Amino acid sequence: MKTSIIKVWSSGVLLVVMGCNSSKKSSDNTPNTDVHFVLSDTGQDVFYDDDGEVISKPEKDEEYYGQDAQYTGVSSAYKDNEDGTVTDLNTGLMWQKTPDNNRHNFYDAFTYVDELEIGGYTDWRLPTIKELYSLVNSNGELNPKDLSESKPYIDTNYFDFKYDKRMPYAGQYWSSTKYVKGPIQNIEIEGAFGFNFADGHIKAYETGLYYNGEGGVRNPGNLIRAVRGKEKVYGVNDFEANTDGTVTDKATGLMWQQTDNGQTYNWKAALNYAKNSTLAGYSDWRLPNTKELQSIVDYDKKTIPAIDESVFTCTNKDSWFWTSTTQGDFKYTACYIAFGKAYSKDNSAATTYYDWHGAGAQRSDPKSGQVEDYVLESVNAADSIRINNYVRLVRNVN
Repeated sequence: MKTSIIKVWSSGVLLVVMGCNSSKKSSDNTPNTDVHFVLSDTGQDVFYDDDGEVISKPEKDEEYYGQDAQYTGVSSAYKDNEDGTVTDLNTGLMWQKTPDNNRHNFYDAFTYVDELEIGGYTDWRLPTIKELYSLVNSNGELNPKDLSESKPYIDTNYFDFKYDKRMPYAGQYWSSTKYVKGPIQNIEIEGAFGFNFADGHIKAYETGLYYNGEGGVRNPGNLIRAVRGKEKVYGVNDFEANTDGTVTDKATGLMWQQTDNGQTYNWKAALNYAKNSTLAGYSDWRLPNTKELQSIVDYDKKTIPAIDESVFTCTNKDSWFWTSTTQGDFKYTACYIAFGKAYSKDNSAATTYYDWHGAGAQRSDPKSGQVEDYVLESVNAADSIRINNYVRLVRNVN
């Protein structure tokens, strides 16, 4: 496929969007390619099989074609301003370079950013979960037994990051996005989303309140990386339902499958389904990477599924959707986005699952096999395992 480049100037920042020419000749349904925000690539540049083994780059007629590393989008681009701030040249957002490495209660976090002054700026705020996720580098990997062999899910050439040596997996950072679809965990508590730059997951964390507003919930608190920049721009979708079973997001220049086909697949089969699809006459469909799929989550909607149902349909409201991105800590798993409840239970011995992480969470599932092959002994929360998940196809607009 021939690659095209769309360049748009926005607020003094050059936004570059990579696109692929379609094999569809008709121009009856040419989408608007205006770009409102740029999705930087995940950075994943290694190919993996079901077992998490590194493989050579697959050709289109080979297995595992179409995974994250197959497609290179807009590379992350940062500028260290040498005043304690870092500017994302793709999004225009400015970030706190060095966190204070203290854990804050969710509501105290707002006070912290309100009082923050870095680089002479005082208009810092908590990022939304989509803004926070824009910083993700999917080449991360945690080895809790040897942190020298670990790499956080963020570009440490620009952003400072410190592992907690007592709990290396505890790298959770707050977003400002509360979970509004219901309580989380097994004791009906209020949650707010964060991303863990140590182990590479989105989940809803305890705010310190019960869902009914009462206090008294134990919460360990999360870290903070403050942001500044115009609100309600990055991550705000501009959907247009087409007449051919597709939806164009004019905010990102991506076209989506409007309704999933109602079938579930293991990861390899999902990749295969995507590369062979000719939906609406296009032949360049693929499985979305994590940033692309997370970009269409509706975190403000109060009902499940966590997607704009005025333009999209989930055949199963309680559904998880595959991405093309391998999870770095456990490379025999691939990431999914939960558009339905993100289930876990108290521990591996428990029998009841709850909406532990919240619809809109990013977790990971084994790429193949049987559920019973992956039952692990755990005294902590144990995620539900499905292995066969749904697919929502994506392609780049011309």
